[in-house]
Amino acid sequence: MILLLRWAINALALLVLPYIFDSIQVEGFYTALITAFVLGLVNALIRPILIVLTLPINILTLGLFTFVINGLLFWFVASFVKGFYVAGFWPAVGGAIVYSIISWALSALLLGDRPPARD
Repeated sequence: MILLLRWAINALALLVLPYIFDSIQVEGFYTALITAFVLGLVNALIRPILIVLTLPINILTLGLFTFVINGLLFWFVASFVKGFYVAGFWPAVGGAIVYSIISWALSALLLGDRPPARD
């Protein structure tokens, strides 16, 4: 149940992005659901591999290269999900950052994400 709620929260976060960025478009809630699902898969399967492969440059940039990876993956998903459009690399980086912040904030508000209590 929590997984489905998180999926819906991520879809809602995607629906907010066109109001913040003119260069990002989401056609509807169904498209946002599909995009959130694909983003989840890409972040779970491809992102860890890219993080490990780019570890030296990530260390040199003190972790800032992770933003580039997130933006590239966001842009990559937009390239093959019909109805989800990102105009370029920098809007993808900004969109990925804002998407994660909105998703985190909504999850914290609706699900009450807090660290587990220590005994």
